[in-house]
Amino acid sequence: MRQQLHHYAQLAAVVILVVGCWAVLRPFVPAILFAAVAGLASWPLNLRLRRSLHGQAGPAALVMTALLVVLVIGPVTALGFTLADDLAGLVDRLRHLLDDGPVMPPAWLRDIPLVGGLLDDYWHRMAASREEFVGLLRSLMDPARTVAVAVGKALAASLLQLTFAAFVVFFFYRDGEHMVQVARRILHKLAGHGLGDELLATTASTVTGVVNGIFGTALAQAAVATIGFFIAGVPGALALGALTFLFSLVPVGPPVIWGGATIWLFGQGRVGWGVFMLLWGLFGISSIDNIVKPYLISRSAALPLLLIVLGVFGGIVAFGFIGIFIGPPMLAVGLTLVQLWAARPGPLPARTDGGPPGTA
Repeated sequence: MRQQLHHYAQLAAVVILVVGCWAVLRPFVPAILFAAVAGLASWPLNLRLRRSLHGQAGPAALVMTALLVVLVIGPVTALGFTLADDLAGLVDRLRHLLDDGPVMPPAWLRDIPLVGGLLDDYWHRMAASREEFVGLLRSLMDPARTVAVAVGKALAASLLQLTFAAFVVFFFYRDGEHMVQVARRILHKLAGHGLGDELLATTASTVTGVVNGIFGTALAQAAVATIGFFIAGVPGALALGALTFLFSLVPVGPPVIWGGATIWLFGQGRVGWGVFMLLWGLFGISSIDNIVKPYLISRSAALPLLLIVLGVFGGIVAFGFIGIFIGPPMLAVGLTLVQLWAARPGPLPARTDGGPPGTA
């Protein structure tokens, strides 16, 4: 009885310790996961930089952290503020419309195939009745304000997580080998030497492949699209570039963004810039999907489209905006480990006639 009580007390102490550690670390889980994904994906660059600095891990980690801040965290932060400003501006424009009265539809709206005439007639009917028009806008104001507040809170939380992730990733870069050794010893105890090493190597290669293949292509398309929007004078170029990044994660996504910008330019009478945007989208933005993506994906295993979509939106729901970078790699690792487990030979069925298992 005394031994059982002692065993239960030890078990209770372990459970309390685990629950306490989880309660302390839970607010920082998105930042830690983002730092782990970023550290794994850029680890080869960290090793080359460390060799160029004669093996000094600390300075190399500091330089890699600064690069991550400048190339990823900084642009994402600026993008977050831009999206917040654009949402606030949209709400302000709706408020001004309530004061100034209805706005007549643009001439190009009727020229839209199939639905242009219906949209134009509906707009004119709404404009003819100021009370109905104002009522419609007022019905949109509260949802728009709610969405703006929710997006602002999510962006603020994600930016805080990114700031902390920059602090965490420094230690991943500096002490990565030691962390890998600890993880390897834990996996050896849980799964054995051979399987533990295989799980660790599979996880690292999967994360690197997903980040390079999916997000590398999306970032390239977003950068090229943003440059084109700036050149053509399309308003909200940074916000449209961010939408291009998000839409790049699904097939035929970017043409929705640059196609809309092209239509807007034609509607404003800027035919030359509209033609430029059309050509820039066809041969600049969309061609990246046919050139860069196959090269990056060829260096790793491709991830099914369903898991990409679920990873993106599920990551956003679970971790906020930072979940875009966490969801797909986590699902990719889970899928790869399941495939690895399924491919391993299982135990042979026992014979019912008394002979040794697996023999005829």
